[in-house]
Amino acid sequence: MFPERYRLKLKVQRQSGLFRQPPVIERREGKYLYCSDRRLLNFASNDYLGLAASKQLRRRVAANFSRYGSSSSSSRLVSGNFRLLNEAEEAFADFFGYEAALFYPSGYQANIGVLSALFEAGDRVVFDKHIHASSVKGLALSKCAPLGFNHSDFGHLEKRLRQCPSQAGLVTESLFSMDGDCLDVTRLAALKKKYGVFVVVDEAHAFGVLGSRGRGLAAGVADVAVGTFGKAMGFFGAFVLMPRELKTYLLNFSSPQIYTTTLPEAHGASALDVLELADAADAPRRRLADMSVWLRRTLVGEGFDVLGDAHILAVRVGDEQTAVQMARRLYAQGIFLLPARYPTVPLGKAILRVSMTALFRQEDLDRFVRALKEAHASAI
Repeated sequence: MFPERYRLKLKVQRQSGLFRQPPVIERREGKYLYCSDRRLLNFASNDYLGLAASKQLRRRVAANFSRYGSSSSSSRLVSGNFRLLNEAEEAFADFFGYEAALFYPSGYQANIGVLSALFEAGDRVVFDKHIHASSVKGLALSKCAPLGFNHSDFGHLEKRLRQCPSQAGLVTESLFSMDGDCLDVTRLAALKKKYGVFVVVDEAHAFGVLGSRGRGLAAGVADVAVGTFGKAMGFFGAFVLMPRELKTYLLNFSSPQIYTTTLPEAHGASALDVLELADAADAPRRRLADMSVWLRRTLVGEGFDVLGDAHILAVRVGDEQTAVQMARRLYAQGIFLLPARYPTVPLGKAILRVSMTALFRQEDLDRFVRALKEAHASAI
């Protein structure tokens, strides 16, 4: 029964252009990936500032793990509540302008752990329909009564808020991971003031890059903000920013805090190093912004349908098979870029997700534009 089921589903997946078979990466060097004997410019990485490729950060992280060891060997609530983790969390809360912070092993666990504990049965929670899958899962686990609103449609959002008989929760993102567009924080602030909504914002793709010194977009509007180390911060794990009392609550009621081996001491020490380097990265932030604007304008000028307000660009393709063919052609030309397809995006609305990094130079962008034009011409 079970083998027959998954064989059939895989067959359908292949026929519909949704089958996924990621290539094996031999190694990464800066802006390049190596697959077998091919060197590929990597337009699929979330290493926005290039910190993951930083030799300075590598040396610091290596020294921290050499000094403190590789594992906490315990959950946070047993014997894993290390002073270094608490010090790093305090530093992150202070830098981003919140009362408290709490680290999680991954962004996926952070969204699940926060939303499933924060909301409960009977709560009304409105959410942007383009939030991350981990946020959707967290809301489902909370047993709340969710109300989706059309992506970035504030008229529809207000209609939903009027349907809520009492204070509601709201879940959204500041920079959407697939569309690449930014949250209208001013309009959200007005609705928050009018309806008293409790706001949770996933800033995973904004922290480190957008806002003053990379502090994100939603400070002053978000009651809770979720960030990740695995993108602009060049590390691993995640952090949640929140009121101090909520941190105590999550330590008592968030499953990933209670039942998961916590991050090691070395992570806390390395998080402090990451924060120092990210704070000083104004030049890479400016370079990234300038290159992203140039690439979008150039692609639009070449006739492509492109979304994106910052360092994530979505080249609209539509048909899944066409998107796959274009990605394969790009690969043949030394460009690594994978198509985003259902269920990551709606069915029939496949995109090529272009992820920028400050490691790129103008010649890399010129090469990408030429390759994308050729890939498009060969696929139609």
